[in-house]
Amino acid sequence: MFKKIISTLFIGSIALTFAACGNGQNPQSVTSQAQVNETAYKTIFQYSVFLGDSITEALSYHDILEEFNVVAGAGTTTELSLEGGDVDKLAERNPQHVFIMLGSDDILLPPQITDNPKQYSLKFYAKLIDSIKEKLPKASITVLPVTPVTPEAEKLEPRYKNINDYNQGLKELANKEQVGFVDLSSIFTDSQDLYSADGVHFKPKFYTRMLDLLKDRVK
Repeated sequence: MFKKIISTLFIGSIALTFAACGNGQNPQSVTSQAQVNETAYKTIFQYSVFLGDSITEALSYHDILEEFNVVAGAGTTTELSLEGGDVDKLAERNPQHVFIMLGSDDILLPPQITDNPKQYSLKFYAKLIDSIKEKLPKASITVLPVTPVTPEAEKLEPRYKNINDYNQGLKELANKEQVGFVDLSSIFTDSQDLYSADGVHFKPKFYTRMLDLLKDRVK
């Protein structure tokens, strides 16, 4: 119990300190609007729910998806999502498709919690997937990787260098758990004008590109 309290306190501290946790540059600080047919995405993903942190939360903030289709919040780690009742929220909404986009905050876990954030995080990630399977046995589950940051953001926070290694672990976990995994790297190949000012969060057009990449998963 003591470790859990300490974990929560330090993760809360991360949320105040690091951009990936939302307060450095949360979705509400991005003012540009998506130039898309928003109704189309809301219709396509009406039976889906995206589970994640502040990066995922922007899907509903930018009104690309309805709030009903997003369970996310700044500073959310896999452990906090599992122990904070997110699976129950998913079960209440009873989606056909669940997309999990967690890990950006796990990478920043301090040594007071763990000296191996990847191993620590993936242990809870596996439990999270198993819990979703138990609550929503008919739902498809797709794991999404941690999104890359800009070189400037990586200079400010060197632990972002671990993103590729963490994503490899996620891919292996998805294979072990027999759930989907979608590589988002193609989104970044032809344009870097996707980031908000902090180099971690995104402008609306990133999300429309992501949903275009995922829409075949919900057919």
